[in-house]
Formats: sequence, C-alpha cells, structure tokens
Amino acid sequence: MTIPHWVQDAVFYQIFPDRFANGDPRNDPVNVHPWGSPPTVRGYQGGDLRGVIEKFDYLLDLGINAIYFTPIFRASSTHRYNASDYFQIDPFLGDLRDFRALIEVAHANHVRVVLDGVFNHCGRGFTAFTDLLENQDASPYRDWFHVHKMPIDAYSPGDALDYAGWWGYKALPKFNFKNPAVQKYFLEVTRYWLRLGIDGWRLDVPNEIEEDSFWEDFRKSVELENPDAYILGEIWNFNPLWVDQNHCHGLMNYPVRTGILEYVKGKSQVLHSVEMIENTITGYPRANAFSMYQLIGSHDTERFMTLVGNDLKKVKLAYTLLFGLPGAPAVYYGDEIGMEGGKDPDCRRAFQWDETSWNKELRDFVKLLIQIRKRLPAARRGDYFRLLLNERGGYIFARRLGGECLIVALNNSATRKTVSIQVKNLGLRDGQILRDHLSGEEFIVSGDLLNLTLPAVGGMWLS
Repeated sequence: MTIPHWVQDAVFYQIFPDRFANGDPRNDPVNVHPWGSPPTVRGYQGGDLRGVIEKFDYLLDLGINAIYFTPIFRASSTHRYNASDYFQIDPFLGDLRDFRALIEVAHANHVRVVLDGVFNHCGRGFTAFTDLLENQDASPYRDWFHVHKMPIDAYSPGDALDYAGWWGYKALPKFNFKNPAVQKYFLEVTRYWLRLGIDGWRLDVPNEIEEDSFWEDFRKSVELENPDAYILGEIWNFNPLWVDQNHCHGLMNYPVRTGILEYVKGKSQVLHSVEMIENTITGYPRANAFSMYQLIGSHDTERFMTLVGNDLKKVKLAYTLLFGLPGAPAVYYGDEIGMEGGKDPDCRRAFQWDETSWNKELRDFVKLLIQIRKRLPAARRGDYFRLLLNERGGYIFARRLGGECLIVALNNSATRKTVSIQVKNLGLRDGQILRDHLSGEEFIVSGDLLNLTLPAVGGMWLS
C-alpha cells in the first residue's frame, strides 16, 4: 500500500476559516460580528483566505508544515458543512484568486494544504436540491437524494421526514450515492481541487455514505491526479476497515485523543488510557498507524485547556505525549496559545491576535516540540516500544529508527517519581549520556539501566 511520503513528517494546523484571521474586510458580510465576539451558530466574524496568507509568518514561526481547512466552499453558514456549490470558494472567504495565492504561498514554504470534503450531505441551497424543491416530483434531481414522500417540506420546524437529512436535520439533505450521477459529480469535485494544487482530502463522515464502492473510485481518482495526496477519514472509533487500498491512508484519531485526555486527567486507570492509545498503533497496519492524524482538539470538541480546568501542566503533558507518538500531530488553531472554549459553537472562537492574551509559555513549548520532532527522525518514523507503565502514573516508551533512539518519559501524578528502565535492547551503552530536550537535564546509562526522576505532571524527551 502506497502512503504519501510526507505524512509521517507532517505537523498539521487545523483552521476554521471564519475565525482565524480577517485579511480582507471588503468581503465581510454586511452583518459581520466584531472580531472576538462570543461565537454563535450563525454569526460571521470575517475570517478569510487572505487572513491566512497575512498570518502565514505566524504559522511558519510555530513550525507547522501542513494545514487542514474546515470547509471553504460556498455555503450559507459559518461552518460551511452545508455546501451550495462545491466548485466555488465561499465569497465571504475570498475567491479563486485568493485560493491560488494561498496555495502558492503554502507550497513556496513547503506547507501542504488539505481541504474538507463534505460529500455525504449538502445545504438546501445546493442546485439539485433547490430544483427538487421547485419542481417536486417532476425534478430531474429527485434521485440525487433519499426522497421518502412528496411534496417535500424543507423549512418547517422539526426533523426531515420527507427526505433523508444528516442526523435528521432538514438543513442537511443527504445525497443518494446509489445514483451514478451523484458519484460522477463528486469525482469531478475531487479532481478539480487536486488540479488546483491541494495536497489531500479530509473526508467528513465517510462511513455514512452507503455506497462503499464509491470510495474505491475516489481513491483511484485521487491517486491518478496526485499520487502524493493524503486521504484522511473522519472516523471517530477504532476501525481498521477504513484504512486499506480502497479507503483512507489515515484517520482523525479520536481514540488517541480520549486516551490522552484520560491519562492527563488521571480519571481512569493508567493501563486503560495507554491501551486505548497503543491499540491504534498495533491494531492498524504500520503504514496506516504512522499516517494517523493525531489530535487533542478540533472544531467538534471542547478546547483541551477547558477540559483540563486550565491546568497548564496537564496541557503540556498532553502535547509531550501527542508529539511523541507515531503519526502526524495536529494543533487546532488557538490551542497553542491556550484558548478556551466549551462545546460547539464555543470551541470556535476567533483567534486572539492580541499577544498579551497569549499563554506564551504554552506556545513556546509547542514550538519547541515541533522543532525537536523535525530534528529527530526517530520521533517521526521510529518504531514504538513501551518501556514502562505503572498505576502510579508512569508511562515510558521509545521510538527507535536504526541507531537513533528517542525515549519519551511521562508522569501524570502530582509528585516527582524515580523510575528505572531497562535499555539494553535499545542499543544504549553503559555510561552513555542522554539529554532531556525539554529541560536540558542529563542522565547517564548505568549498565543496562537508566534511572530517571520524572517531574510531577510532566515529561521528558531523551536522546
């Protein structure tokens, strides 16, 4: 199975376009909310593609080298998961010239761009659905959707009963992928944006598209246009069926997020937390396990800082673990500066560009992890070996690549812990000095053992 070569070396940054940066106020909607207003379901705040270009130096300074954008196609919402035209940039975000400029800036700086493919459902403004509403039973697009009865009522209160909607929402009509015309349309969409230079697709709820054969054709279309394009699936559970030669390269690894959250909060047994994490490493083929999108935050989750009660040590511990695991680590915009937020829409607040509001210690820490990861091939491509796990909060593993070894040592307890680990099989020699890249502290291998004193609610990266 061919996996894009760059994914294991990637550090992703997820951007919710309306809330990242406003680079061109001329394309703002007339009812735009002031930047930084409490987020609402319907309230635009003016973020756009020019804003991303304008702030690209910020992203490069942080060190990321891949961006995942939530939907940018024309739609009637801030989140744009209800597309009305898959071939157009939403005018509140800019136009095709802005998009081309963004791709040019990204690629000139060796940054990959992945777009959100929301193919399962559309908005009520999508051409085929508006035709269905207008012409009802006489519409040539009737078979584009799952119509239960006529006439269709798309706007009265309540769930969608006349047709299938995503999770019953009338505002999100579900496509009928048994119709070859629907499949053809989305394969054209797929190829169009790849030809414009994107480096991959993140697929929204792909498991809810009932015609699985579509994904085989999708995969072939992607590989014909760009063999190095990344296919990322939004699958919330552990599911190896979605990573094979006919589906995705990697998945948004929410089980790892859950395991990391449980570990740093200390709310469950350490063994259970780590088993959740390790299951995604050993339970998938190696190539796919190393191509997972590793996250602790997204537009669909509460902010990690909020979930751990604004405990900076726990957030740093989570990143120490996340960046040490196989796969491509991801930062949700603003998490690196300590932004807070509850459930949607609160997790989609506008980025705080006033640096006085930043948690600079956290941003510097994330930046350091990115720098170290780029510097150490073992951190990106090394095999995973668990070295220690105990119910007192200690969790230590190694990443080994050839003669290079990185040891990631973690402690989720509120007290310092002294541990001793066997390092004979890691190729380390007696008297060898290992340095913690996070603190600068040094430790000496004694015989076959390495004795470490782990900080409370903290970790080390040793090599």
